[in-house]
Amino acid sequence: MTKSSAPKAGARKARDTHRKTASKVGTSKARNTHHTAPKVAAEKARATHRKTATQFEEFRDTQVPDSISALAARNVAQTRELYERSKNTLQSVLESWQNSFGAAGQGAVALNRKLFDIAERNISTSFELATSLAGAKNLAQVMDLQASYWRQQFGNLTAQAEELRALSTKVTANAAKPMRGQ
Repeated sequence: MTKSSAPKAGARKARDTHRKTASKVGTSKARNTHHTAPKVAAEKARATHRKTATQFEEFRDTQVPDSISALAARNVAQTRELYERSKNTLQSVLESWQNSFGAAGQGAVALNRKLFDIAERNISTSFELATSLAGAKNLAQVMDLQASYWRQQFGNLTAQAEELRALSTKVTANAAKPMRGQ
């Protein structure tokens, strides 16, 4: 071996050793990160949950000021009044349509009336919820009122969908009768 080739061979051997060692260290770090990252994320999530639960408990029994309850009740009453005026106008329009259409139009009017009736029932139920929420004394009562409302509303929506299906089937059959006759 010559003097000039010895440093090159030593450098090559050092490079190879470094590559093997770096590869092992990198694999070890990746393996450790792979196992600890989910644990760290889970602990962060638990800490956030604990903090949120604590904050909720602090506000759970907080009383709603009377002025806010009165304001909410007044807003609900004004909105209900506006709704009643709009409802009466829409009923007048539906009546005029009913007088204008023939047999096929009667079915369409009946379907529109049913949709209007369903919407009116849902809005009335929503106003009842809003009135109840305006009178709620604390956050726990608000949560209970909303949960009860949504349970009832999901049942209502199923029944309403069935009403619409039955009526639309009837309207379609009645509209097809004149065509069958010819």
